[in-house]
Amino acid sequence: MFSATDRLPAELTSFVGREAELAGLAGLLRAGRLVTVTGPGGVGKTRLALRAAAAAAHRFADGVRLVEVGAVQDPLLLGHAVLEALRLTDSTARPPEDVLVEQLADRELLIVLDSCEHLVAPCAELVATLLRAAPGLRVLATSRETLRVPGEHRMPVSPLPVSTPDGAPAEAVRLFADRAAAVLPGFELTDRNLAEVTQLCRRLDGIPLAVELAAGRLRALSVEQIALRLNDRFRLLTGGDRSTPERHQTLRTTIGWSHELCTPQERLTWARLSVFSGSFDLESAEYVCVGDGLAAEELLDLIGELIGKSVLLREEGELGVRYRLLDTLREYGAQWLRATGEEYRLRCRHRDWYLGMAGWGEVEWFGPRQQETAERTRLAHPNLRTALEFCLAEPGEEQLALLLAGTLWFYWVGSGHLGEGRHWLDRALALAPEPTEARAKALWVTGYMATLQGDLVRARPALAECHRQALETGDDRALAYAVHRQGCAALIGDELGRATELFEDALWHYDAIGELNSNVLMAMFELGVAYLFQGETESGLHWLERVRETCEEHGEQWAYAYGLYAMAYSNWTAGELRTARAHARECVRLNHLFRDLLGVVLALDMLAVLETEGPAPDLYEARVLQGAAHRIWRAVGKPFFGSSSFTGPYRTCEERTREGLTEQEFGEAFGLGAALDLDQVAARVLGREPVEPPRNGPSPAAERLRGSVPTAGQRE
Repeated sequence: MFSATDRLPAELTSFVGREAELAGLAGLLRAGRLVTVTGPGGVGKTRLALRAAAAAAHRFADGVRLVEVGAVQDPLLLGHAVLEALRLTDSTARPPEDVLVEQLADRELLIVLDSCEHLVAPCAELVATLLRAAPGLRVLATSRETLRVPGEHRMPVSPLPVSTPDGAPAEAVRLFADRAAAVLPGFELTDRNLAEVTQLCRRLDGIPLAVELAAGRLRALSVEQIALRLNDRFRLLTGGDRSTPERHQTLRTTIGWSHELCTPQERLTWARLSVFSGSFDLESAEYVCVGDGLAAEELLDLIGELIGKSVLLREEGELGVRYRLLDTLREYGAQWLRATGEEYRLRCRHRDWYLGMAGWGEVEWFGPRQQETAERTRLAHPNLRTALEFCLAEPGEEQLALLLAGTLWFYWVGSGHLGEGRHWLDRALALAPEPTEARAKALWVTGYMATLQGDLVRARPALAECHRQALETGDDRALAYAVHRQGCAALIGDELGRATELFEDALWHYDAIGELNSNVLMAMFELGVAYLFQGETESGLHWLERVRETCEEHGEQWAYAYGLYAMAYSNWTAGELRTARAHARECVRLNHLFRDLLGVVLALDMLAVLETEGPAPDLYEARVLQGAAHRIWRAVGKPFFGSSSFTGPYRTCEERTREGLTEQEFGEAFGLGAALDLDQVAARVLGREPVEPPRNGPSPAAERLRGSVPTAGQRE
């Protein structure tokens, strides 16, 4: 179960005022299932919505989730972004909207869709679909315009009041004072400055973002100087009309004035940082922004100055400090970047950084930093999308699109994003038909992902083309991967003998070119499984021992987890039930950390059949686990890939539970399991009675077999 607010960002500054709006929004959230907070940019829609969502979180059994729509530019990726924000990992080829309908049908959840204005129509369509399908769902949206969905409640947000009838400091004035104290310690409202601050806030129309930007200037200017310079700026931009300007003009004027009061280097940094989507770290900013008038040693201080002026936000997480621009300020910076003529160059540098990041991620995926790599890539996901979109939209960049989408195979596969990965690869392959190394890689990655989804109709032609191209061009690496993934297709197609030959051939090719990484380990695992399914236990255990040894030597955990599943299967068939449970549970634990649904569900089916074994079987729990596995398989693709070879544990478990439970218990337990989400089922499995952890050394049977089977590298 989701905790109430574990997916809402922490408030970085104090929340000032808005008591009436919060009360009204709380009432609307109780009365309606869709509430849209509307208002101009900078008025505080997001802050208000998040505060209201946090206050209402206790009413939702499955908590609250924030979806940052502003970071999504492609309407086709909106559903994927929602899935990712909700941590509803899905690896199927189904449209993400269909997956959301299924996953949210029985949830009691509040979703905050933030900054919908640039995707109003797709957001409206998705929200309408989800609300019809999920009666326990409520949506709180923020947008500069309403979604126009039936049943929508609109909550317009106005700027903060500047004055009160009794002469007490109004909300806008209190906000200015609060933010001023943050940049100028000791600042407080007094009888001497209250009138000046009030007048300044009035000139800013009480728009929170404008007030915060003005307060950020207090480190260099007095309140009187800020007001004087702002008034001069208004005269310049409004043709001397001192009457209250339109609010959007007020905000734009305030941002422009704040921009002009920045130093030339700060303005340049602001413009260059606008190429980032979502958050970014210092290293990425240094690579993208430094040079051509901006020195590396200046950047950190410039970022600090922009934070102090409320232009940049600073966020701190497990992987360190990150920064982000508010959408309104990013838009302004992007306009200036275009005006400087630097946009194309900066977007190329942005693309290059994230291409390099993907490359390093692929390398570091084989080693002890796999989980850190997965998290770093997750944080970079909005920027990776931006880089991919740039490559696909810019003529001449198609090969880089293939390379970037293909290099990210470890994230698409290992963190449960097969559907989105295929989206990018299909687009890139359609644009770049010429036979290149990048296309070969994209083909085997596409074939691999389609195979994992049980989609052999798409997988086999892609892998055959990769194989053919590799032979024609002499690309030995592509040939090794094509043969390997053709082995995967044969394995789930129940061609076990052919699969064994292909895996052995692939491992020989890998050895010949000196390739050793997680893919090679997976080939060993898959060969071991193919042998086990054919009853050749000695050969199977040999290859699983190779997986274990290599993983322990290099600190690899992802392929290791799959090896644990195969060992659990072997333990089960040998009657080593306690060891089988330990292996299967550790497989669930590791794959849950990676959000790898396939690894979780394979181990879950093993744990289900193990509940039917031993002197005290728990048939009801076994059927619960089968129900949970059924739900996860729906998010992976075809159950058991459509393969009969992988269904042995499931069939045994189903037969035993059907015989041992009443018809009511049989259906009831399955329904209970099917209602569990990924986090709930992991907690259920890992929270049961303690068992011995997987032994560090090989099992006795495997120890006897060590060295008894020749390796692929020893093949003639």
